[in-house]
Amino acid sequence: MLVVHGVWTAGESAPGRLALWAEDPGLPLTTTSRARSRPHPFAVPAAALSTALSGSSDDVRDALVKADESTLNLRLPGTAKGPLPSPETGSEAPSRGLRLTSWEIPVLVIPGDQALNVLGALADPDPESPWTAAASLRYLSLLAGHACDMARRGRMLPQLVTEAGVPAARWRPVLTGADAAAFREFAEAMPPVCRAGGGSDQGAARTVRDVLNALVDAGARAVLPERLLLGARPGPRAALADRWVSALTAEDPTLPGADAADVAALTEPLEAWLRAAHEANGPVRVSFRLVEPPPGEDTWSLVFALQSADDPSLYLPAEELWSGGRLPGLAGRADETLLAGLGRAVRLFPALHEALLDARPHEMTLSTAEAHEFLRQAAPLLQAAGFGVQLPSWAGRKAVGLKLTTRTRSTTPSGKAAADSGFGLEELVDFRIDLIIGDGTVSAEELAELARLKVPLVRVRGQWVELDDRQLKAALRAVDRRREGELTAGEVLQQVVDGGEEDLPLVEVDADGRLGDLLSGEAAARLTPVSTPPGFQGVLRPYQERGLSWLSFLGRLGLGGILADDMGLGKTAQTLSLLLTERENAATRAELSATLLVCPMSLVSNWQKEAARFAPSLRVVVHHGNARKRDDEFKAAVAEADVVITTYGTALRDLHLLRDVQWGRVVCDEAQAIKNSGTRQAQAVRAIPARTRLALTGTPVENHLAELWSIMEFANPGLLGPAKRFRKRFQEPIEVRGDADATAALKRATGPFVLRRLKTDKSIISDLPEKNEMKVWCPLTAEQATLYQAVVEDMMAVIENTEGIQRRGNVISAMTKLKQVCNHPAHLLKDGSRLPGRSGKLARLEELTEEIVTDGDKALVFTQYAEFGAMLQPYLAAHLDRPVLWLHGGLSKAKRDELVERFQRDPEPMVFLLSLKAAGTGLNLTAANHVIHVDRWWNPAVEDQATDRAFRIGQSRNVQVRKFICTGTLEEKIDAMIERKKALASTVVGTGEDWITDLSTTELRELFALDPVAVS
Repeated sequence: MLVVHGVWTAGESAPGRLALWAEDPGLPLTTTSRARSRPHPFAVPAAALSTALSGSSDDVRDALVKADESTLNLRLPGTAKGPLPSPETGSEAPSRGLRLTSWEIPVLVIPGDQALNVLGALADPDPESPWTAAASLRYLSLLAGHACDMARRGRMLPQLVTEAGVPAARWRPVLTGADAAAFREFAEAMPPVCRAGGGSDQGAARTVRDVLNALVDAGARAVLPERLLLGARPGPRAALADRWVSALTAEDPTLPGADAADVAALTEPLEAWLRAAHEANGPVRVSFRLVEPPPGEDTWSLVFALQSADDPSLYLPAEELWSGGRLPGLAGRADETLLAGLGRAVRLFPALHEALLDARPHEMTLSTAEAHEFLRQAAPLLQAAGFGVQLPSWAGRKAVGLKLTTRTRSTTPSGKAAADSGFGLEELVDFRIDLIIGDGTVSAEELAELARLKVPLVRVRGQWVELDDRQLKAALRAVDRRREGELTAGEVLQQVVDGGEEDLPLVEVDADGRLGDLLSGEAAARLTPVSTPPGFQGVLRPYQERGLSWLSFLGRLGLGGILADDMGLGKTAQTLSLLLTERENAATRAELSATLLVCPMSLVSNWQKEAARFAPSLRVVVHHGNARKRDDEFKAAVAEADVVITTYGTALRDLHLLRDVQWGRVVCDEAQAIKNSGTRQAQAVRAIPARTRLALTGTPVENHLAELWSIMEFANPGLLGPAKRFRKRFQEPIEVRGDADATAALKRATGPFVLRRLKTDKSIISDLPEKNEMKVWCPLTAEQATLYQAVVEDMMAVIENTEGIQRRGNVISAMTKLKQVCNHPAHLLKDGSRLPGRSGKLARLEELTEEIVTDGDKALVFTQYAEFGAMLQPYLAAHLDRPVLWLHGGLSKAKRDELVERFQRDPEPMVFLLSLKAAGTGLNLTAANHVIHVDRWWNPAVEDQATDRAFRIGQSRNVQVRKFICTGTLEEKIDAMIERKKALASTVVGTGEDWITDLSTTELRELFALDPVAVS
C-alpha cells in the first residue's frame, strides 16, 4: 500500500501549490550515490501515484488532469543507508545516526485553486484504496477544512495583490480571536514534511499563512455567488475597481494591463482595511456584555467595558472607568482606548453609533429584536475580530431538541416477569419522544403557538430561548411523526448514537432497567457485580468485579467496548477473568470460539505469564516469530486454544491467515497502536472477523478525537458512522469551537461503550500507596559548563545560517548535545574517558542509588539514551557492588523476560537501568519503590508511563519519583515551560521535542543560555 504525503510549496510572488508524493515501503532500499541530492529509493513515479489516486473522486480526477508531474528536492530524515520510511508503514525509526538529507522525489503539483477540493476529497481514503494518507496529508486536509469554515463564516477580506508581476484579486483570511489561536495551534502542530520543499523555508507559521491564503481564497469563491454586482461584466478598459470586484468571484483572478498608479491607489486602502481588522488584538480590548431584561420587561442592556486580553478576569466596566477607575496593566488613557475600540466596533454593529452620541458611553438599551440581531450577527463578528463578548448562558445552545423516554415492559410476551428475563438487543421497550424547548417539554399546541408568533427570542416558562425558522420547522415535522410506541433495545441504542437531526438533536435520554444502565454510561456501577470466577487464581477487587460485570454484559449483547482504566488498575486481570467466566458458564467448551489477543511485541511474554498465573486453565497459544504455525497447522492450533496471542506486526503480515478464522473475540491491548485509522496495522486489525471486540488502553484520546473514532471503529464497526461525518459532527465543533452540545452528544454516544477509571480516584481504589514526585537539582561541573558554552556558541552559529527543515534538524541536534553535556562530558565526547568526578548528575545518582540499596530497596533508573545507559551500567555495578541490570532495545525477548523475572523475584537490593523507549510501557516492575529519570524526555505523559512500571497494582509501598534537572541550563527552562503548559502538554508539547524547533533564534539563544548558578 502506498503512503501519500502532502508538501506545500510557495514562491516569493507566486500563489502556493500543493505537491503530492508517495512512498512504497515494499520497494528495496537500493544503494545510492553520495551526491548532494539523490533519488528517494521508496518514492513511486508520479504517474503511478496519479493512477492510485484517480479512483478517489471526481474532484481528484479533475485536478489530476491539470496537475504537473515534476521533481522536488525534499530534506528528509534518514541514516547513512537511506531515508527513513514513514511511521505509517509500521517501521520504527532508529535512535542513532539520524540526519537530514536532500532527496529527489517525483511529485504531482496541484495548482492552489484546485488544492482545496483535492484535500477535501483525500481526507478520508476508502479502506479498500491502494493508498493511505501520511500525517502531512491528513494535516493539510484538516487545515483545508478550517479554511472552508473560515470562508463560510466570512472570516476574510478582499485584497489586491501582485503575483508574478500581475495584479490579482484575492481573498485573505482575517486571523483574530479564536482564528488567531487556531492559527498558532496549526503552526505548532505542522509535520515537518509539509514544508520540506523549496520555497517554504520561512518556518511553520509562514507556511500555514501561505496555505490559508490559497485555500481561503478558493473557499471564498466556492461559497460566494457568481457575481457580487449585478449588470454587465466590466471589460478590460473599465475602471480597475470594477474589474477587481468582478475578479473576486471569477475563475481567473488576474487583472492584466492595469495601470500601476491605479493598482497602488486601490491596494493601499485595502491593506489598511486588513490591518484595521486585526487592530483589536491588543493587550486590552473593548468588551460587550448582553444583559437580559428582568421578569415582565422587554428591554435589554448592552454594557461596555475594558478587559485584559490575556486575563479576562481583569475587567473594568465603562461606568466605573468614567468615575476614575483604572485597569491594571493599561498603558495610555483608558477613555481613549474605550472610545477607539467602540469606533472600530461600529463597522461590525452599526447600531453602536447611537451610543457614541453620548460623551461618556457606558451602555445602550436594545429591544428584543435588536438583542437577537446582536446575538446572531454582531456578536460572532465582534468576537472573531478580537473584541470581548459575554452572552447569557443559554445563548448559542440548540433551543429545540428531543427527549427520548423508554420503559421496560413489566412482562415479556411469554408472560414471564421482565426482571427475571435476560436482556438483549431484540428486547421490546415502550418509548415516547417529547419536544424540549429550553429546559422543559412543550406540547404540540404550545409549539404551534410559538411558530405562529414568529418571534426569534421568547420566554418559555420564565426562561429566554432563541428560536430560528429551521429549528421550528424541524420540530413541527417531528410532531407529525410517530411519537410513541415500541422499539427494540437495539433500535433505541442506534437512535441515541445517531443523536437526532442537525436542527433537532436528541438532548436527553430517560431509560430504565438494563437499557438505562447501558445508556447512562454507568453500567459497571449499576449492574450487579459478577463475582471472581472459580478458575481465577486470585481475588478481584470490587471495582474489577464491576468491570467484569460490564464486560460480560457487553459480551452477551454482542457489543464491543473500550476498557480505558488507568495504567496499573488491572485491565489484564479483568480481561482474563472475562474469558474464564464465559468458558465456565458455557455448557461445553466447543460453544466458544477462541479469543485473538493483539498486543505490542514487548507485552507478549507479559500476557503469557499473567495468563499462566491468574488463569492456568486457559489454553494459550503464541503466534509470533519465525517458528509460528502456518495454514492448516495454525487452524488446528486455534481449534484447541482458548487464547491466541499475537503482535500488531504479525497481524499485519498474517492477515490472510487470521481472516480465515471466525474468532469469538478480538482484544487489542495498548489500543492506542490503532489510533490512526489510516495505518495498515489499524486496517488489518479491523479486518479480522469476530463476534465481539475489546480495546484496552489507558489513553483512548492522546491528541485528537479522531483517535477515539478509530478505536471505536474497531470495537463497534460503523456505530459512529463514517470518519468524515464524525469529523463534521463531533471533532470540528469540539476541537475548534469547544461546542458543549457536541461534547454532550459525543459522551452520550460513546459512554455506553467506554469504561474509564483513574488510580487517583479513592472511590475506585483506596489501598494504592502514594506516589511522591520531586525534582532533583544538579549543578554542572566546571568541565560541563565549559563544554555547554562551547556547544551553544557553535550550534547557534549554525542555526542562524540555516532555514526550514535544515534549521529544525540543527535545533534538535543542539538540544541533544546540550542534554548529553548535562548527563556527562564523556556522553558528548564519546571518547571512552573516565566517569567519576566530572558530572553533577552522576554524583547525585551515585549518592541516591547507594542510599537506596543500603536501605534494602530497589530502583528503576530511566535514560532516553541507550549509549549513556551502556556507560552507566558497569560503572554503577562496580561502585555499588550490587547487581545493576540493563534493559535496552537491542536485547532479545528471552533476555528481557529474564531480566524482568530476576528483578521481580530476587530479594537482593539492586538497580534496574532501563532505556525509556524500550521499557517505558508494558512492564510490571512493582519490586521497585524508587524511580529516577536521569534525563528528561520533556513529555509528561511519556515520563508518567515509565513511572507506572512501578506505581501500579501490586505495589505495596509508597513510590518515590525523582526527576534530575541541571540548574541554570535548558533543562530547567524547559521544565518551567512544561509546568506552565501541563494541562495541555499532550497537545502543545506533543510526543517529543519538535515544538521547540520553531522558536525564533533570539528565543533559542535565551533558552540555551547558561546561567551562572549552573556551575558547582
